[in-house]
Amino acid sequence: MGIRTLRPRLRLLTLKFGQAYLWQDSEDDVTLIDTGVPGCGEEIAAAVRDTSVIRRVVVTHCHEDHFGSAADVRSWHGAPVHVHSADAAVVRGERQRNEPVLTEFDQPLWEHVKSLGVPETHPPACPVDVELADGDVLDFGGGAHILNLPGHTAGSIAVHLPEHRVLFTGDTVAEVNGAVIQGVFNQDEDQMIADVRRLATLDVETACFGHGEPVVADAAAVLRETSKSHQRRRRI
Repeated sequence: MGIRTLRPRLRLLTLKFGQAYLWQDSEDDVTLIDTGVPGCGEEIAAAVRDTSVIRRVVVTHCHEDHFGSAADVRSWHGAPVHVHSADAAVVRGERQRNEPVLTEFDQPLWEHVKSLGVPETHPPACPVDVELADGDVLDFGGGAHILNLPGHTAGSIAVHLPEHRVLFTGDTVAEVNGAVIQGVFNQDEDQMIADVRRLATLDVETACFGHGEPVVADAAAVLRETSKSHQRRRRI
């Protein structure tokens, strides 16, 4: 595992597959954004001085590499798990997630991910303490605004901290080999374009992705260019 400070209150955790983020409001008030695949609990615990400081877990969507260790983290001290209502049943183990609608671009990437065994992992069911909706504001980071972005999964969210100009995009946006792109393995490609366009309207300095290197300066401009490039691609 790698731990890197992106900003004074913000750390990136590079896990065995994917990544998570820690937002720290005080020494004993930390928010965990995503949890990696099953079995990442020890890595997450090693990143904090005391597991009791994790006061809440926010899951950006119901894919295995994002909620896989949520049940473990919740079991430590009962940190409430927050998931959008449209994805909550998957996290609770009440139904299977929907398969992505793969594009030609997605197909080789999907085969690679399958070779790693990620889609076949079965995270333990996790209670969902708070079902989220678009427009909710959570009590961390000076007010964490929830944006429902249903192109990736029906319950995919971004978390926006306007006071700090920080954005957690989940898998709506990713970084690959230095390029910031629209996320892959989606339910609805047209909706994804609208989702990225929505993110591109935000005034953010730092953008934290579910996969890839975060943008720590002038993220708003990067997101605007990402949105424009994908709209142009659809017109070609």
